[in-house]
Amino acid sequence: MTKELPAVLLEEEDEQFRVSPGGWLGRGVVWALLAWLVLAVPSNFLSPFEIGVTDINGFSHAAIFAIVGLSLNVLIGYTGQISFGHQAFVGLGAFVSAYVVTDLGWEFWLAVPIAAGFGAIQAGVLGLISLRLTGLYFAVVTLAYGMFAQESLFGIAAITGGEAGKAAPRPIGFESGYAYYYLCLAFVVLVLWLDWRLMKTKSGRAMQALRENPRVASSYGINVKAFTLLAFAVSGVFAGIAGSLLAHADEVIVPVEFNFQLALLFVLMTVVGGLRNRAGVVLGSVFFAFLGSGKLVEWFGLVGFVEGVIGLPKEFVALVIGPILLLLTLTAFPGGIGQQIAPVKMWLLGHRFDMHAGEVNEVEVTDVRA
Repeated sequence: MTKELPAVLLEEEDEQFRVSPGGWLGRGVVWALLAWLVLAVPSNFLSPFEIGVTDINGFSHAAIFAIVGLSLNVLIGYTGQISFGHQAFVGLGAFVSAYVVTDLGWEFWLAVPIAAGFGAIQAGVLGLISLRLTGLYFAVVTLAYGMFAQESLFGIAAITGGEAGKAAPRPIGFESGYAYYYLCLAFVVLVLWLDWRLMKTKSGRAMQALRENPRVASSYGINVKAFTLLAFAVSGVFAGIAGSLLAHADEVIVPVEFNFQLALLFVLMTVVGGLRNRAGVVLGSVFFAFLGSGKLVEWFGLVGFVEGVIGLPKEFVALVIGPILLLLTLTAFPGGIGQQIAPVKMWLLGHRFDMHAGEVNEVEVTDVRA
């Protein structure tokens, strides 16, 4: 039997590794295939599939869910705060954006930053509460806030339009579902870049230190209160952007959409995707977006089995499969989808293919190790 090389030797071996021209050609083909799947297939360009108007809206929702996942990853992944009220952040952003465009008559491009600002404000308020409560206690507070928003805040007819909902027209030039999908993709790229830049700064590293141990972080001169509030504000900004995009994707937004089921779906897709792994969070969010809408069940031809044999609405399949995937993540694959795709991801970036790349031993949330 061969012994495994120490990590240091493996890193040195990887640094000495050079990709051959054939290797770069293979990687280029895979990159081109990924670009075709994301950019060409949804618009029916050079594609054997036919994506209709209804389906393209599902792709837009998947992109928006990716932004929500990145937003929640800032809280759970970077700072270790569990939120079960994230649908309230997204919902407020949606209704603020719809109100600004429909009632005030302002442009969509002004509505998005305004919605992001409101998201930062409400997240900052919850951040103030988190300075005194942590772990499950804070999770209960976020759950209560989500229920409050659902039952009271979103019931203000002057803002939300009541049960009839609020109209949210799409911006000029992006009225078609195909054009709006590319707009959502552009915002996904923007949020990914902002998140990446943040984690490269001292502020980003300070937020990650809070997850490990706030007391130790404080002993190193990190302002725990300030950086906790910063994390909540950033998460709220991302959630507000996602809410604004969601409102104009549907064109009519109703309060009933932002319920606890949606909040639970947000948590599942983020954790299963892989905490602190942007690629994993994005893929997990896209997967649960299609699963939660019932699109995956339709595409695989399982509607008759799910609704006829099992007697379960196709929209509820995600809440059945999600907890199973969560258990697998906690027990067998702590890094989630991000851990599973890490070998391929590193290979695409020019590293040696390693089946153990991105291996995670445990799921970390605050001072609890699962």
